[in-house]
Amino acid sequence: MSKSTDERLRRTFELLQAQLRRESEEPVAPVESAEELLARLDLRVGEAVDDERLFATLDALVAATPRTTTRRFFNQLFSGRDDFGVIGELIASFLNSSMYTFKAAGPQVIVEREVTRRMAELVGFDQGEGLFVPGGSLSNMVGMILARNAHRPEGRNEGFHGAPLTLYASRQSHYSLPKNAGMMGLGRDNVREVDIDSEGCMRPDALRERIQADREAGLDPFLIVATAGTTVLGAFDPIDAIADVAEEFGLRLHVDGALGGSVSFSARHRGMLAGSDRADSFTWNAHKMLGVPLAASVILTKRRGELHGSFDEQASYLFQDAASQYEHGTMSIQCGRRNDALKFWASWKSHGDAGLGARVDHLFDLARYAAARVESDDALVLSKDPSSVTVCFEVRGRSSEDVCERLRLEGRDLVGYGVVDGRRVVRLALVNGAMDRADVDAFFDDVLAVAAHSEQSDNAIEAAAE
Repeated sequence: MSKSTDERLRRTFELLQAQLRRESEEPVAPVESAEELLARLDLRVGEAVDDERLFATLDALVAATPRTTTRRFFNQLFSGRDDFGVIGELIASFLNSSMYTFKAAGPQVIVEREVTRRMAELVGFDQGEGLFVPGGSLSNMVGMILARNAHRPEGRNEGFHGAPLTLYASRQSHYSLPKNAGMMGLGRDNVREVDIDSEGCMRPDALRERIQADREAGLDPFLIVATAGTTVLGAFDPIDAIADVAEEFGLRLHVDGALGGSVSFSARHRGMLAGSDRADSFTWNAHKMLGVPLAASVILTKRRGELHGSFDEQASYLFQDAASQYEHGTMSIQCGRRNDALKFWASWKSHGDAGLGARVDHLFDLARYAAARVESDDALVLSKDPSSVTVCFEVRGRSSEDVCERLRLEGRDLVGYGVVDGRRVVRLALVNGAMDRADVDAFFDDVLAVAAHSEQSDNAIEAAAE
C-alpha cells in the first residue's frame, strides 16, 4: 500500500467517524432543495482537485445526505446500520472482485454459493440455488424470465410469438411487475391485478376466476406472483392456497419475498411463508428486515440449472472452466457483477441464525407496540392491524401528507405515506433492529406535535366512521 493510499484511508475513516457524531447529534439531516445543494456544494467534475479540497467536499456531501441509518428514519423498508455488514461492504469494495468466475473472485464465489444455498434451504428449496442481483425489481424480473422461458422454451432462440402471455399478482403487489413486463415485451396490460381481501392479501378464488377467464379468451397464462410482505401493509399472500391454483392450471409460481423472506429465520413467524417450498422461484432482500447494506437481493430457484439454462452464453475469453459450479457468470443476468454476498455473509456469521431470528421477532414486536400506541390515543386512527413490520395510521382530521412533510422539514423524522382502502395514511416502517419502544414513543410524540399545526384534510376520519 502506498503512503498516499494509507493516508487517504485514514482520512476516510475520520470522515466516517465525523458522520457518526453528526448522526448522534442530529439524526435527521437539515432539509435543502436540489437548487440549494447545487449552489452550496462543488459537485462539478472535469478539473482535478487536491486531496484537501476533495475530502472537504466529500465531508459536506456526506453531511447533506439523508440519514437512513438513524433511529429517526422510518421512510422505507430499509434502515439502520449493521457493523459487520458495513465491514463486509467495505472489504468487497476494496477487493473489487467481479463475481463472474472463480478465476477472478476465488473464495468470494464460494461465499456467495454458501449464502444462497442456505437461503434456498430456508424457504424450502432443498435442491435449489440462487444468485445475488442488484435489487428486488431485477430479482423479480429474473423470476419472470425463468417462468416465461420454461413456458415457451423455444422462445429464447426463436423469439416469442403466439397468444399473449399473462401473469397474475395481487392489487398490492410491487410496481416492478408491470415495469418488468413492459421491458420484457410481455406488455404491462397483461399483468392482471387480482382482488385482495380485507387484510390486503390476494384472494385465491379471484385468482382462479381471472386465469379461467383469460384462458377462455384465448390468452396464455404462464405465471402467478405471490407477495410475502406487501410494500404498504406488509401483508402476506396465502402462498399454499395460491400454489394449489398454480398446480390446477399448470402455471409457474414466483414469490416476491423481498420484504418477507427474512421471517424464515423466526420460529415464531416463519409459518407466514407456508407453501413457499411449492414455489418455483423466490425473491429475498436481506437489506430490508435484516439490515444488510444496500443492495443485498437474491433470486432463489427450486431447481438447480434453471438460471444457467436461461442466462448462459458462450464467451471463451471469460468462461474458461465452463464445467465448474463456480462460474457464476454463466447463470447471471449480468456480466460484470459486484460482490454483494460478502456483506450478508459477514453479518450472518456475526449474528447466526438465532440472532437474525431474534431481530425479526423484535421488529414484529415493535410494530405491535406501535399499533397499540395508536389505538390508545383518540387523536390517532389505526388503518389495519399490522400484518408484519409496517403500521399504517391517520391523525384524525389531518392531512397525512402534510404531517409527513412537517416532520421532515422540522428535522424530526423521515416517514412516508401510502394509500389504504382509498385513504392516504402515514406508513411507519419498523425495520431498524436498533430501535426500541422509546424510539416509537418519540416518533408518535413528534407526530402529535406537528399535527397540531398541520393542514386539515378531506381525507379525515368522519364522525360517522367512529
